[in-house]
Amino acid sequence: MKIVIGGIKGGTGKTTLAVNLAVVGHKLKKKILLVDADEQRSASDWAEQRGFADFPTIALAGNNVFSQIRNLEENYDDIIIDAGGRDTQSLRSALTIANKFIVPFQPRSFDVWTLDRVKKLIEEIKTVNPDLECYHIINRGDSRGQDNIDAGEIILSKYPILKPLKTVIGNRKAFANAASDGKSVFEMPEPDDKACNEVWEFASLIYHGDILKRSF
Repeated sequence: MKIVIGGIKGGTGKTTLAVNLAVVGHKLKKKILLVDADEQRSASDWAEQRGFADFPTIALAGNNVFSQIRNLEENYDDIIIDAGGRDTQSLRSALTIANKFIVPFQPRSFDVWTLDRVKKLIEEIKTVNPDLECYHIINRGDSRGQDNIDAGEIILSKYPILKPLKTVIGNRKAFANAASDGKSVFEMPEPDDKACNEVWEFASLIYHGDILKRSF
């Protein structure tokens, strides 16, 4: 399965989701390839900081995203592509061969206002990849209040092309602390249980289509 995490707005935590999803896949005994197709190379920086390779991380750009993944896909169970937060050739190249497209949104109006452009991008890509499954997730969500719910309802009601992933990733220090060490939230000396549960729910929905009982 080829999973793209991307969008057209930066700062929504795409790399955080990608690297944590990759670690969960590895812990589930999957053969994982993490592809950094973002010009900022955040996933590559994370892998370099990590200093050890449970799974390979490679950087690709432009049309090479399509061609190289085609060459490599038979060697892996799942390929996770961090495609960044702009409408780039790298993002479009990845989406033409992807099975799933995950678009994270923060629960704020400026993120939700980008939905028309995301919808147009998906409609264009579906002319060449009609089986692409597209999802949204609220990331860096609030711990309380209505914003998470309001954002999810707006997306669901106006943009059914983006199916909801029925979990919320909170705005927790645990994610930044883990990323700075090249780790997932599961690998910290004292893991934040709420962060771990949120990532597990997200990964379960992507890998299995349902929220399963946490296995680690």
